[in-house]
Amino acid sequence: MKAMCIDGNRNFVWRDVDDPVCHDAFNVKIRVEACAINRADLMQRAGIYAPPEGWPLWPGLECAGEITEAPEGGRFKPGDRVCALLGGGGYAEQVVVPAGMCMPIPKGFETWEAAGIPEVYATAYLNLKIVGEIQRGETFFINGGEGGLGIACIQLAKHVFGAKVVAQVASDENGAFCKEVGADVVSNRFKDDLVATLKANPVDVAIDPVGGKLMGPCFATMNMLGRWISLASMAGPETTIDVNLLWRKNLRLIGSTLRRRSPEEKAQILAGLVRDVWPAFETRRFVPFVHKVMPIAEAAEAQAILERGENRGKVVLTI
Repeated sequence: MKAMCIDGNRNFVWRDVDDPVCHDAFNVKIRVEACAINRADLMQRAGIYAPPEGWPLWPGLECAGEITEAPEGGRFKPGDRVCALLGGGGYAEQVVVPAGMCMPIPKGFETWEAAGIPEVYATAYLNLKIVGEIQRGETFFINGGEGGLGIACIQLAKHVFGAKVVAQVASDENGAFCKEVGADVVSNRFKDDLVATLKANPVDVAIDPVGGKLMGPCFATMNMLGRWISLASMAGPETTIDVNLLWRKNLRLIGSTLRRRSPEEKAQILAGLVRDVWPAFETRRFVPFVHKVMPIAEAAEAQAILERGENRGKVVLTI
């Protein structure tokens, strides 16, 4: 088969690699029809985010396609159309995965549409429900509302968990877009005072892939018993936090990743996602936003769209 490998100069090369082989742990093989791009893919290409042990060296954290091999008597069978959460390897013609990391494509969804579901919606679901323990009527903040993860978080927080949603965005146009998706309050990072916005709308749960110096002052505005969940530090790894707030307000500052969790943990997360979110997908109460669909040969330009911050929603590659 062919896969989109990364050469020594960090360029993409579509080249022949060995076909993947099913084994006890990775017992389902998928013929990949589409995969979606995530910021972790950009970090992997830059040489700073290696895939977990046992996964291919080329990028790709999610895909959709048709099962070609599966255990007899198992949950899935050859011919089933699925989307899957991966530890890597989605930029390829085939991939093998644990059965628990596969989900049926929601009824009525195109393959390219389903390819953008697993990573961002699993991350949103994990951190809102399991880590953040969000409750109906609470206030939620997402830093970076217009991206794939941001949109998924807004949709789940608003339409599944019944929260008020505050989002920081990169432009007024993106703010209007996020309000259409479900945000109640938006803050333009280039024009508005985010700390003032959060003081006026103190939050109970925050998901923050941005970090940076502003994180500490924002953390200080949280409601009692607030949960601030840090996923990454795109704006830098340093901030200042008054640790007295941790006990005065009973706040929690939580680091969280999906990629490093075990296949068993991921299977539980995905089962909850299918149970709680698939009914909304299949009735089109909300759907993933796909910014652009491009052929796998244009993977470098597709990643550049994320690097430039141009996307609202997912960028998807077709195989």
